[in-house]
Amino acid sequence: MDIAFIIDSNAGKLARWLRMMGYDTLFFNDIEDGHLVDMAMKQGRVVVTRDTQIAKRRVAANGDFRVVLTRDDDPRKQLLQVMKELNLDCRERQFTRCLECNRRLVPRSREEVKDLVPPYVFGTQSQYMQCPSCSRVYWQGTHWQRMKRALEEITAASSGRA
Repeated sequence: MDIAFIIDSNAGKLARWLRMMGYDTLFFNDIEDGHLVDMAMKQGRVVVTRDTQIAKRRVAANGDFRVVLTRDDDPRKQLLQVMKELNLDCRERQFTRCLECNRRLVPRSREEVKDLVPPYVFGTQSQYMQCPSCSRVYWQGTHWQRMKRALEEITAASSGRA
């Protein structure tokens, strides 16, 4: 079963990490708890929050939807907790979603992105992905390498190899 998430505003940076791993992750900065819970139940999403009131709701206690109550402010520690609790795979779908708007990325040729990336990037990269919604272009540069390394470190920690 594919897991999808709703991230509450009090765990917002975690949304980018889950998207980095390829998980469908909605983030709301300002949403009423009841609306968030309704959406989670209708869409079958796991809610990740620091809000104990959401976790105490009867529908959560009954198991009508799943809540992960994060214990830490650090997004990396939050991700580690979510990975362990839900047994998430960090490797299979990495970098397949837009970090900004959550849409699935689509491959683009060099010519398609020529006017959208800096000249140095165009001259040094050959593979590109683009968000069909916000048009943001991604490539495997140094920022990508740092994110990949960070995910590897978190994965090692979640499996007890750190």
